[in-house]
Amino acid sequence: MSIKQSTVRVTRWHGSQHPTFSIITRDMKKEGLRPYMWENGANFRYAVRSHGYDKVMYVIEGTVEITLPDSNQRLSLRAGDRVDIPAGVRHGANVGISGAKCVEAAVAAQR
Repeated sequence: MSIKQSTVRVTRWHGSQHPTFSIITRDMKKEGLRPYMWENGANFRYAVRSHGYDKVMYVIEGTVEITLPDSNQRLSLRAGDRVDIPAGVRHGANVGISGAKCVEAAVAAQR
């Protein structure tokens, strides 16, 4: 029996190259993910919500602050940083003052 992890995890960028769309999407595809890119202008806010799937998101340019209201946490992400958000975890997002470009994907359910 596997236990579902409900902890949000941030992985900071440590690559020797600047994080680019092609580098990040290549790495995501190696994990079996189907990434897509989105971008927003400065100070855009996403309302708190949750998903029925695990979510992986990388910041390519700019900054994004992930808010976790149930644990009263704020996670600041910059270019190259990755956040893994388990299904059912309520979260919101605030785009930084320079806007942001991100790549994200849903993690396929394990069978």
